[in-house]
Amino acid sequence: MTDQTVVIVGASHAAVQAIDTLRREGHTGRIVLIGDEAFLPYNRPPLSKKYLSGELERERLLLRSPHFYEQHHVEVKLGVRVTAIDRTDQRLRLGDGQELRYDKLLLCIGSRNRLLDVPGKDLRGIHYLRTMADVDGIRGGLGGAQRLVVVGAGYIGLETAASARHLGLEVTVLEMADRPMNRVVAPEISEFYRGRHEREGVRVLCNMCVSAFAGTEDGRVRAVVCGDDEFACDLVVVGVGILPETALPASAGLKCDNGISVDEHCQTSDPNIYAAGDCTSHPSLRYERRLRLESVDNAVEQAKTAAMNICGKPARHEHVPWFWSDQYDLKLQIAGLSSGYDETVIRGAPEGGKFALYYLAQGELLAVDAVNSPKDFMTGKKWIAERKRPDPAKLADTEVDLKTL
Repeated sequence: MTDQTVVIVGASHAAVQAIDTLRREGHTGRIVLIGDEAFLPYNRPPLSKKYLSGELERERLLLRSPHFYEQHHVEVKLGVRVTAIDRTDQRLRLGDGQELRYDKLLLCIGSRNRLLDVPGKDLRGIHYLRTMADVDGIRGGLGGAQRLVVVGAGYIGLETAASARHLGLEVTVLEMADRPMNRVVAPEISEFYRGRHEREGVRVLCNMCVSAFAGTEDGRVRAVVCGDDEFACDLVVVGVGILPETALPASAGLKCDNGISVDEHCQTSDPNIYAAGDCTSHPSLRYERRLRLESVDNAVEQAKTAAMNICGKPARHEHVPWFWSDQYDLKLQIAGLSSGYDETVIRGAPEGGKFALYYLAQGELLAVDAVNSPKDFMTGKKWIAERKRPDPAKLADTEVDLKTL
């Protein structure tokens, strides 16, 4: 490995972890990091929370200081986009006209926002939230704004709503589905969060499909239109999901299916190219199907696996996925994937703001949603990996210690 060049495309959580693992596992060759943003890799989850509200400064978002990259002898190329992968010659073509040869390539290119294609979509004041620059644009529009409409009641939408209420804005959330966070949590969790947002003064309206944006004469958004209903606003934030970045690998002939297809070693259909993070579709040993996950945890774990294999140390990605969301003083931690459940068990009292909901399928634990309850989260995560079958009655009884189960 001493003379091999590893190129990492995408300045992300996965990239930072890959650099760390490569050096720890003995790679002494060249490492090049390419990012299309102007910033070193930074922490994305706080963007919709403390960075949006102004509680966190830009410098504190960085995952590692510039010294980290110097210490690990990483060549960093920022503000540069990779335009093509030549797999035959193992070369990358860059947007600035340069070419770069690789021995091993790691794609950590993430995802992009799903866009609304409706009349008025290009009006000023309509924002998406994915990057630091996106949030800077939103913050720039907050001056004098009083009414915010958030389109989408997923993690990003609800976190944005909570941050905006903290700043004193009037907030309306419009969700196309019949309940908030419908793709990731059970109805009980949806209603709990809907109630909390409404108590904080946020209007959460479901079964609302955006048909257009209405604007002023000078081209600024003034309302979100849902059929016959209009919701006046000074600012709009759209959070209706993300799509994996696959244009670059697909154009190079790599297999893609709801993301870049990788195996359990995070290797693509080209043995010299690996991928990690939101951009990938991978086989889950625990859930026995292919998954594409949108989480920091998955990106970091896949990056470790890819780096180990690049170093010639066989490793498999077999990890129980987990996610989190911070809204007001509520920390939601999710372990596992609940798809296919046939029974739920609530442990604790939702009205007290500290509880957990366990998802079972034919008695086996699939997932747990823990609200302000890290013990339930950690225990559930362990049980999911071990395929435990906890007694539902005892699980629901808070007088029964989890350890005895």
